[in-house]
Amino acid sequence: MDEMVAVLDDDNLVIGARPRSEMRRDNLRHSATGVLVRNAAGDIYVHRRTPTKDLYPSRYDFSAGGVVAAGEDPYDAVVRELAEELGITDAELTRLPEDDFADDHTRYHAYLYTCVWDGPVKHQPEEVEWGAWMSPAELIAKLDDPTWSFMPDTTALLGPYVRSLV
Repeated sequence: MDEMVAVLDDDNLVIGARPRSEMRRDNLRHSATGVLVRNAAGDIYVHRRTPTKDLYPSRYDFSAGGVVAAGEDPYDAVVRELAEELGITDAELTRLPEDDFADDHTRYHAYLYTCVWDGPVKHQPEEVEWGAWMSPAELIAKLDDPTWSFMPDTTALLGPYVRSLV
């Protein structure tokens, strides 16, 4: 079943809902979430998306998140996505500044968070095929390495924050 996604205007007001496939096809503006996961040592969890993802398949990412469903509170979406993608529940989330991202494939308003997690990470097999902890310096080196293809939205939205950690 094609999930319904809240569609936004340029002022981030919900103006309707469309099936996810239509939102992707027409690059409709929507809301999405992102959580940068760190452990107590300060490392960041980096993962690679599966080749079956509808947007940027097989890319590396350092944020767990996804699309806000129609009628869903953005904070609830953050909690849901973190649990679905990485199996992380009951983490204390710290809000980061909201931001916007747009390219030829996606346009959205981002609700961004970070958390500290030292428990197990359990990948959702449909979404994540690999993951590892990296220090901020290691992650920055990978971001600067063209052989590592990262999500452009995460890089734009959270890359400056990661670079500030070094």
